Amino acid sequence: MRILGIDPGTMILGYGVIDSDGDAVALVAYDALKCRSRCSMGERLFFLYRSLCEVISEYQPDEIAIETPFVAENARTALAIGKAQAIALLAAASNSIPAFEYSPTAIKYNTASYGASSKQQVQEMVRLQLNLKDAPTPNDCADALAAAICHVRQSRLNNLTGGK
Repeated sequence: MRILGIDPGTMILGYGVIDSDGDAVALVAYDALKCRSRCSMGERLFFLYRSLCEVISEYQPDEIAIETPFVAENARTALAIGKAQAIALLAAASNSIPAFEYSPTAIKYNTASYGASSKQQVQEMVRLQLNLKDAPTPNDCADALAAAICHVRQSRLNNLTGGK
């Protein structure tokens, strides 16, 4: 199964593509879609949508895993990330690909076995699980790959337990 993981953002949107066979995972590709800061929000969202549709067309994922925004003290940032998340959901739906959303805590738990893992711990676990020489950079790519790995683990667990 091929999974596209997405770490949404309106300035940088990270994506990572992995193949899974049972519990084994292998890297296919990763990159970051970078928007120009001088563009309007509408232009950024259109760029992200168009670019994600191109990524989907190129890599043909079976399913998409999207990190949900973490709402802390900065509601403005959370709203912007939510817009990018909506674009990812729209790109998935436009291409008839099932999309699954995961909280940052669930992604950390399924990737690094600890829901409060640091960014560095998640990056290192992504590196180890995908047999990479170096951790993926920028962080957005590592987070996207972690979302994809989380989806593989969660799907496998759901299949074993009959969950959804």
